[in-house]
Amino acid sequence: MLKEKKKKQQSLHKRDSEYALANKQLEKLSNGIFANGELPTFSEKIKQTDQFPLRPNKLEILQINVGYMCNQVCEHCHVDAGPDRKEIMTRETMLQCLEVIKNTGAHTLDLTGGAPEMNPNFRWFVEEASKAGIQDFIVRSNLTIIRANKKYYDLPEFFKKHNVHVVSSMPHWTRGKTDKQRGEGVFDLSIKALQELNAVGYGMPDSTLRLDLVYNPSGAFLPGDQASMEKDFKKALLEDFGIHFHNLFAITNLPISRFLDYLIASENYEDYMYSLVEAYNPAAVKNVMCRNTISISWDGFLYDCDFNQMLELKVASKIQHVSEYNEDVLNDRKIIISQHCYGCTAGAGSSCQGAVAE
Repeated sequence: MLKEKKKKQQSLHKRDSEYALANKQLEKLSNGIFANGELPTFSEKIKQTDQFPLRPNKLEILQINVGYMCNQVCEHCHVDAGPDRKEIMTRETMLQCLEVIKNTGAHTLDLTGGAPEMNPNFRWFVEEASKAGIQDFIVRSNLTIIRANKKYYDLPEFFKKHNVHVVSSMPHWTRGKTDKQRGEGVFDLSIKALQELNAVGYGMPDSTLRLDLVYNPSGAFLPGDQASMEKDFKKALLEDFGIHFHNLFAITNLPISRFLDYLIASENYEDYMYSLVEAYNPAAVKNVMCRNTISISWDGFLYDCDFNQMLELKVASKIQHVSEYNEDVLNDRKIIISQHCYGCTAGAGSSCQGAVAE
């Protein structure tokens, strides 16, 4: 039992799991029910609705992953992040990113991880990037990092100083469901962090300090209606803990990395893929994140989205690294797709900004 618990606290990479490897994940997603024609591949599906090939629209969001290190090991994590992941963006690569930020037409900078705050150059990068004229500066925080160590206790004030839009993971308004997905004690630390963010003005009614929460299901099912869940979250968190926030984003779990490993281990993989395909919504394809986003990895390579980054599917362009960034050339590419893309087009659709279609 103790051995099993320790295993759950390690990344797939640390466990030497075959699904830590991008090629093994892509192999799984391409074979079986998709290879034998039982289910249509994603490219076949979007051909039926005259949306193939997928091409980018105007670039609006630069999403930068500053490292896979994290203080949590969440069951569903598509990054396979954790304390044992040492991949971290260097200041040299950050300087290259800053050059892009200064010259891009994108209006939003989205910093993610792991826990992005754990990068030793995180604060320096935020300070430098905030000078570059970005309209919406997002940091994706797991909340518990704010209480993980004294050196992070002042993060709410730091975020406020730079008018950072905080987007925080919160699987549920109850302790049991949250801790089951994210680890023991996570709920209480998250509540404390949210209260501290509220205390400096984040998430309060009429406040310009944006605080949004992210929900994703704890099991092999699709998220419910985003608007309804937001009402439930707001009611419960306010009544139980006095917590305010602005919006809830509902994100579908994509069948990659740890969630793929979970689906296979629990024998839910095929049923889940059927659910995604049956819930396919062509209207969602118009607004998926890869249409208006470039994802930059910790080592500076370019991807259509954060999920393609984890599958090591670089952009289909002669420009593949931030050091040679050219927006015009990149805008003339085709977006790389595979069966995991069904996760972003099921039901109301899903992206890093939540539902994308009504």
